Amino acid sequence: MSARRNAFGQPIGPALPDWTPRPLPPRIAMVGRTCRLEPLDPGRHADDLFAAYASAPDTRGWTYLGGEMPASATAYRAALEPAAAAADPLFFAVCDPEGRALGLASYLRIDPANGSIEVGHLHFGPALARTAAATEAMALMMTRAFDLGYRRYEWKCDSLNAPSRAAALRLGFTFEGIFRNAVVVKGRSRDTAWFSITDAEWPRVRDAFVAWLAPENLGADGRQRASLAELRAGRAASAGAAPGT
Repeated sequence: MSARRNAFGQPIGPALPDWTPRPLPPRIAMVGRTCRLEPLDPGRHADDLFAAYASAPDTRGWTYLGGEMPASATAYRAALEPAAAAADPLFFAVCDPEGRALGLASYLRIDPANGSIEVGHLHFGPALARTAAATEAMALMMTRAFDLGYRRYEWKCDSLNAPSRAAALRLGFTFEGIFRNAVVVKGRSRDTAWFSITDAEWPRVRDAFVAWLAPENLGADGRQRASLAELRAGRAASAGAAPGT
């Protein structure tokens, strides 16, 4: 509960006297050591993305997405055209250092007035999923949002999507609850699980990403020596805070 009270003795939230709406995230690349996020360009990225998704042994990666695996790279390129032109969601192709697109990610539900932004429409091909590059891509997107002054960074997914829920917790998000009967997707009712990171939590999450991605933490085979959760807990303990997720 807030310690602040108004003239009626009612608890009220912390004051934000200097708050101003945040800038929209720019449509420019984000570059890391293991990956590069480029503004989605169907002409450049569609063939690579189609090949990345087609390399999966089956189409289970499409189960919780709004669409289905397209029949061809040409069809997929056409489907990506409106996504690439949109401002919200704002799509990026996740590319390897050589520029080959291996997955998609976006900012969406961008709310500059309240400083809230969501990451979503995540779809990583087998060559990207569960790699250091996938983690760095998420760290780069968070960094841009918080560097722009956003106060809240959201992750939402189908409540039945266990891998997505586990990924959110691994990355440092806090589970907030379930919105029941939230949407209808592919003729199915979907309950939506909500997760977030706030600007107050971001420094600890950021420092853990930096330590986790450091070459000394990742062996030549990409295997971690310390997990993100361990690194966050260590930083929380050194700061005298509760470790959290």
